[in-house]
Formats: sequence, structure tokens, C-alpha cells
Amino acid sequence: MKIIGLNGSPRKEGNTGFLVKYTLERLEEKGIETEQINLADYNIKQCRGCYECVNAKKCTIQGDDFLEIFEKMVDSDGFILGSPSYHSSMTPRLKAVLDRAGFSGRWYANEMKEKSDSYEWKGTAFSGKLVAPVTVARRAGQNFTFAQILLWATVNDCIVPGSNYWNVGVAGKGGAVDADEDEEGKNILNHLSDNIEFLLKKINK
Repeated sequence: MKIIGLNGSPRKEGNTGFLVKYTLERLEEKGIETEQINLADYNIKQCRGCYECVNAKKCTIQGDDFLEIFEKMVDSDGFILGSPSYHSSMTPRLKAVLDRAGFSGRWYANEMKEKSDSYEWKGTAFSGKLVAPVTVARRAGQNFTFAQILLWATVNDCIVPGSNYWNVGVAGKGGAVDADEDEEGKNILNHLSDNIEFLLKKINK
């Protein structure tokens, strides 16, 4: 069993990175293999809407690191998707990854039909994988970013584990890296890790 964490913050050691790492550490304590991927370390271009992935069955954009990340996502049992809230939205780099992963991941398993035909989707590259958002803001905006990630997860045939509250952190006043002081946020992530462990064990029986 393996869960990866995508940290969408440009600050690798910022509040989002801390909370993603915190969640992964709780999973490691339960015997689940984890890996954190800081997207700030990768060159990711945005989706160009070329539709070449329909026939190629993969993203055809060259010269960046997307396929390396995509393969890690496909090979995992699920992923934590972490982002700070920038004007109530996820960061551009995480959005670029999810746009390309969602688009090419759909054609990974399906064929494009004529305009007059209806689709009976056969799933996606991420069908049945666990996906949980973790979003952070100084005061507000987490829920919009949280909802964006949930919309991506649910349209890509993923399973979304919940917690006893939304997986949001309150941190960063004055630019501070202080998510470690958000005890309520950490407790929410503790319970999230419990639910991820429970579901992984059920799925992998």
C-alpha cells in the first residue's frame, strides 16, 4: 500500500508542505508506504487542450516532468493533494498537474466518440484510488480550494475519505510558517489518516 502526497505550494517547507508531510508521517506509523512530491522541484507546463492524448493514451507535451509525476500517481493507491489558497484557488502548478492528469487519464481508458454518440465511461487511470485534499490559508479561502480538488477527484472516479471536519489548516499570519501550532488542524489530519488506513485495508483485502 502506498500513498503519495503532492505539495502544490511554491514554498517547499511552508505550511502546506508541513501538513502534507504530517499526514504522510501518520500513515507511515500505520505501516503504509508514503512519498512526498514537492511540485516546486518540478517543471510542469499547463495543458494545451491539444487532444493528442486521445490517441496517444498519454500526455504528449514534451520537455517537462509531468509524466514522471503521472506515473507515480498511477502506481500509488492514492494521494494527498495539498495546496495553499491563492485568492481562494489552488496553486497554478497543482492545477496544471491535475488538468493534464485528468485529461490524459480519461483517454488512458476510453475512446473518443462521435458528437452524436453518448459515452459509457470505462473509468480513468485513477479509478478506485483514494484522494484527499489538504488546503491551507491564513484566514479564509480553504473551502474553495478544497472544493476544486474534490471536483477533480470525483470526476476521475476516485474514492474520497473524509474526516471529522474538512482537512483545512489555518496558518501563515504575517507570512509565518506556523502550521505546527494548528492543533485542531493536526487532529483532523490524524483522523483522516485513520480513515485512509481503514479504507486501504478494506480495498486490499
